[in-house]
Amino acid sequence: MTLLDVTPTALQALWLILVAVLWIGYLVLDGFDYGVAMLLPFVGKNDKERRVLVNTIGPVWDGNEVWLLTAGGAMFAAFSGWYATLFSALYLPLFLILVGLILRGVAFEYRGKRPEWTWRNRWDWAAAIGSLIPPLVFGVGFANFLLGLPLKNELVLGGTTTAPLFNGTFLGLFSVYGLIGGITFVLVFLTHGALYAARKTKGDISGRLKKLAVKLGLITAVPAVAFVIWGNLLPKLPGQLDSLRLVSWIAGLLGLVLFVAAVFFVWKGNEGLAFILTSTTIAMVAVMIFAQLFPGLGFDNTGLKVPLDITTAASSETTLTLMTVAAAILVPIVLLYQIWAYWVFRRRLGVENIPDDAENLAVVGG
Repeated sequence: MTLLDVTPTALQALWLILVAVLWIGYLVLDGFDYGVAMLLPFVGKNDKERRVLVNTIGPVWDGNEVWLLTAGGAMFAAFSGWYATLFSALYLPLFLILVGLILRGVAFEYRGKRPEWTWRNRWDWAAAIGSLIPPLVFGVGFANFLLGLPLKNELVLGGTTTAPLFNGTFLGLFSVYGLIGGITFVLVFLTHGALYAARKTKGDISGRLKKLAVKLGLITAVPAVAFVIWGNLLPKLPGQLDSLRLVSWIAGLLGLVLFVAAVFFVWKGNEGLAFILTSTTIAMVAVMIFAQLFPGLGFDNTGLKVPLDITTAASSETTLTLMTVAAAILVPIVLLYQIWAYWVFRRRLGVENIPDDAENLAVVGG
C-alpha cells in the first residue's frame, strides 16, 4: 500500500477530526492564559495589578490544560502508531513542554505564599518563562509537521524492520520555518492573552492592555503572514490531497484576515469582539495545519516499506467505536462544566477588588 491509495474508514476520519477539535480547544483556551502569564512581569506596575492579572486566569487555567491531556489521550487511543512515533521523535521537545507546565503551575501556587515583592517578582518571572516554553515548542513542532518529520525503518537481527523511527535530530527541528512557527505562536498567544486580560479587567490596566494588544498585533502580523504563506507553499508530502490543500489555503488566509480585523476592533475599543476574532484565528491556523496532515499525519514516509498514515496508525474499529460512544456521553458534560465555570467568573476585575492585607492573598489553582 502507498500513500496514494489511502482510504480511511469513517471512524478513522472522524477521530482525526476530533483530535483536531481537541487541539483547537487547547490552543484557543490555554493560549490566552499563556499570553496573560507571559505579560505578567511587564504589564503589572505593582503587586495589586499583577494579582489582578493572575486572578483573571486563576479559576480557569488548570481546566484549560485538560484539553492538552485529552488531545494526547485521544491520539494515544485512536492512533497509537502516530502517538508512539511522534512522542519518541519529539521526546526532548515534549520534555521541555512538561518543564514549562510544571514551572508555571508551581509559580502560580507559590507567588502568594509570602508578601515580599522580591519573592513574588521571582515567581512572576517563573510563570512568564514557564508560559513561554509551550507555545514556542508547539509552534516549532507544528511547523515541522508541515515540513514532514522524516522517518526510517530500523533494521534488527534477521533483517526484520521495526516500526518507523524518527530520522532527524533535535537541532534539525529548528529550521528557519520551524523558528518562524515558534515565534508566531508566541506572539499570537501574547496578543490573545492581552485581549483576554483587557476584557477581564477594568480601569487603567485594561486601557494599557488594549494599547499593548494593538502593538503586539501589528508585530505579530509579520511572522504570521510568513508562517501561513510559506506553510502553504511547501512541497506536498506524499499522498496529500489537492482538495485539502485548498482547505489549508482558505483557512490560513481567513485566519490572517480575522487577525487583522481583531487588531482593528481592539484599536476601536471593542476588545470583546477582538478576542473572539483571535480565537477564530487560532482555530483557522489549526485547521490549516490539520488539513495538511492527511494522510501521512505530518510524517515524510518516503522510503518506508509500510507508510505510517491514518490507516496504519489507527486503532481497531472496535476501539474507535467504544471511544466514539464514550466521547458522545462525556464531551458534552465537560463542555457544559467549562461553560458554567467561565460564566461564574465572568465579571471584570480591578485593583479595588484586591485586598490590601497580606492575609488575604490571592490563591490560584483548581
